[in-house]
Amino acid sequence: TGNDETLLQTAWRDNPVLVRNLYSASSMWAANAATVSPSADTRDGRLHFTPANLSTMLHRSIEHEQTGRALRAAFPSDHFAVHPALPMQSTFSDEGAANHVRLCAAHGAPGIELFVYGRDAFDGEQGTKFPARQTKQAGAAIALRHELAQSRTVFARQSARAIDAGAFHNDVVCVGALNCLFYHEHAFDDTVALQADIRRAADDLFVPVFVEVPESEVPIGEAITSYLFNSMLVQMPGQSRLTLVAPTETEENAYTRAYCERLVAGNGPIGEVLFVDVRQSMRNGGGPACLRLRIVLGKDELTAANPAMLMNDTLYARLGDCVKTHYRETLSPEDLADPALMDESFSALDELTKIMKLGSDFYPFQRP
Repeated sequence: TGNDETLLQTAWRDNPVLVRNLYSASSMWAANAATVSPSADTRDGRLHFTPANLSTMLHRSIEHEQTGRALRAAFPSDHFAVHPALPMQSTFSDEGAANHVRLCAAHGAPGIELFVYGRDAFDGEQGTKFPARQTKQAGAAIALRHELAQSRTVFARQSARAIDAGAFHNDVVCVGALNCLFYHEHAFDDTVALQADIRRAADDLFVPVFVEVPESEVPIGEAITSYLFNSMLVQMPGQSRLTLVAPTETEENAYTRAYCERLVAGNGPIGEVLFVDVRQSMRNGGGPACLRLRIVLGKDELTAANPAMLMNDTLYARLGDCVKTHYRETLSPEDLADPALMDESFSALDELTKIMKLGSDFYPFQRP
């Protein structure tokens, strides 16, 4: 009981571990925010979102309610369906786009959606040392509520070997874009069946292309620690081949650097690798893949989206000024007990709502 300052100080005294968890939400990692199905894939012709419940990890499980509010603010019209998160129960453990891949001939064209899971909640046995955060039941529920055609939907199990090597999300061992799926040899439980299912689902839409990285060239442990697959796979304007945007850790690792050189030297679908320094994000467990949430908008949908939330040079400058004004240069674990940090955070978020026209009651602290 008491005001915010008293609550924080009492909580830090009595349960500092809980306070650290509540301060450690990672909403900036957009790949875990939601699963998205574009209108080209859905029966009702709407663009569907389901915020991830992130129920496996305490510090992430608090995010989904605010993520839903953000999605409804960004996509407010009847063109969009923003669903609530799945039930906060282990059967429906859902980690969002980090375990979801969409393949297609072109982003605006109909495609197929691949849901990767670490465990079947009805099997009873997980079969891994580390938590398998995504369930088969979560993917099935999302495919149903997003009104996806069963014939265009594929489910695949992530291998226990990958999970126990540290691939807590599929995006640590796999990335896909357009018709290309780029993955490690040990990413999936049954790669042969996966390829057959994708070819069957793609049918007359497109011809899928598989780029498999063999264990003999890049051991799975090296692939995970270098974040080779925790990357962005994009098509640059005017380019026919894809570009892999990878962290500098991939370049610094001898195995993955050599593999990338061989990859682009061939005539496969990936023709360039760009290495980017995102070391601060990497130190907190996230690489370029953390921005992998891809929202495909048609012209009408783009018009219907909240224009104040669409990035442009002016918005970029205003957000940069907000960061420079409100963000501390340094932060230590002990600072979490300081009520001033809480107040500074509230001030930053309050300004953010004004910049992006989110209303005066967007965050809980803004409500009476």
